[in-house]
Amino acid sequence: MIRTPEMDALRDRILDAALPNVVFDGWSRKALTQGATAAGLEPADVDIAFPRGVRSAVEHWMRRADTAMTAALEAADLDSMRIRDRIAFAVRTRLEQAGPHREAVRRALAYLALPGNPKLAAQSLYRTVDAIWWACGDRSTDFNFYSKRGLLAAVYSATLLYWLDDTSEDHADTWAFLDRRIADVMRVPKLTGRWRELRGKLPSPLRFMRAYRASRGAAAG
Repeated sequence: MIRTPEMDALRDRILDAALPNVVFDGWSRKALTQGATAAGLEPADVDIAFPRGVRSAVEHWMRRADTAMTAALEAADLDSMRIRDRIAFAVRTRLEQAGPHREAVRRALAYLALPGNPKLAAQSLYRTVDAIWWACGDRSTDFNFYSKRGLLAAVYSATLLYWLDDTSEDHADTWAFLDRRIADVMRVPKLTGRWRELRGKLPSPLRFMRAYRASRGAAAG
């Protein structure tokens, strides 16, 4: 997609108006068209804003969420926190910002779990965890660069799915779950030494998405 301030503003305008429809119609052409109409635009503007249709819309929405998270983290006093607290704060910030649109997040995961979308799912997840590590001060370029992002991807994915169905007050159970997952990772003395072992114990993000979609389909049936 062409990324300019003007085009991104058009995309944001359509998405903001479409999100209430996504809850009922999922991430679909119908939801985007209704959003464009509600925003005072023409249906043809959907094609201009999102040349690859729903795929472009989901990608832009997730990029926008990463940008908002990064801005919040840059404004926070992360330097005063331990690294584990920075990570927990970043993940919590990401989810709290998504709170008003939790059902749209649920629908986005269902879309990403569809055949043909694993690349987009992986790219979106990578951008999020990379943005978190970068904001938290990680500048590694060796094996740790990949292992840190791989571990955080698993922690973030598991926490995201837990958060979607969490009914506890202020999502207290989710934050406790997140702390436990981070504690599991921090117990590893050397990431390079036990990466394969820990990776096997933590959930695969894409496998979780597929399992989640299957469970939702079974529940609907």
